[in-house]
Amino acid sequence: MRSDTSAIAGRIAVAVRRWLDGLDPGQRSAAVNAFDAPERFVWDYRPGPRRGLSLAEMDGPQRATALAILDASLSERGAGEVRSIIALEPTLGELERRAGRSNWARRDPDRYWFAVFGEPGDPAPWSWRIGGHHLAIQATIADGRVIGSVPSFMGANPATVPDGPFAGSRAIDGEEMLARALLASLSPEQRRVAVVDPVSPPDIRSGNDRRADLREVPEGIAHHQLDASQRDGLERLIRHYLDRAGSEIAEVDWDRIREAGLGPITFAWAGSDQPGRGHYYAIRGRRLLIEYDNTQDGANHIHAVWRDPTNDWGEDLLAAHYRASHRPG
Repeated sequence: MRSDTSAIAGRIAVAVRRWLDGLDPGQRSAAVNAFDAPERFVWDYRPGPRRGLSLAEMDGPQRATALAILDASLSERGAGEVRSIIALEPTLGELERRAGRSNWARRDPDRYWFAVFGEPGDPAPWSWRIGGHHLAIQATIADGRVIGSVPSFMGANPATVPDGPFAGSRAIDGEEMLARALLASLSPEQRRVAVVDPVSPPDIRSGNDRRADLREVPEGIAHHQLDASQRDGLERLIRHYLDRAGSEIAEVDWDRIREAGLGPITFAWAGSDQPGRGHYYAIRGRRLLIEYDNTQDGANHIHAVWRDPTNDWGEDLLAAHYRASHRPG
């Protein structure tokens, strides 16, 4: 039986309404958009302003209720990683200041924006998101169920903090660790299929448009070409991305991926297999796209995205919602 997301959808709606209820009229106007606004499909992982209300524009209690939306929507690990990514900005700023880069001053943990599209709790579709440098997280809800949680992007720069009181810490880690374990388990013959290029691309290839661009995303070795242990390793890696979200959402996403068929899902690696050198991987399936890139800043700068080419922004399930809503009575 497919997992039900109605309970977590209710918790998210309560958390979002609590945040909105604590805003003044001007703040609420900045935070809330129409569900059909084109802005809902704008996502970016580069630094810069977003539509919505930034942490900088909130007082202490408002920030607390905004961040509580993360706890309602995401797993404990996922919410912790989001906070760690935000908290990493001053570290990046200090590293850039030492390197003489002019943009170091814009590395600010307050430059993250929360936005709502539609009316939380309505049967009609609505969504919420947080966006800022290295972060694009959202959820779309309709008929009291979470119908989409992608695109989902997390990044980290530095991937490993090089010095100071937090030396050695990593905001996100499993994306690299699990992929390296899978790569190391492959036989020489399997590696010849999986490793598609000795040089990694400089960034993810699917872009950050409304639709993922799959033309240059490589395919490698297929799930059905792996032995049982290796298939388990690939599935653990996929689940690591899905498990950013709350468990009910992750289970529904996993059910959809399995129903589409695990066998054709492919794993491709490009670049070096040595830690500290540029590397990239992609996982492709009919209902799944994962890309990971760590090539910039001395291979200490992670970009990690997961998308569903059939249901980004909840659009596949939204279409079903609208069809059901317009059936003749």
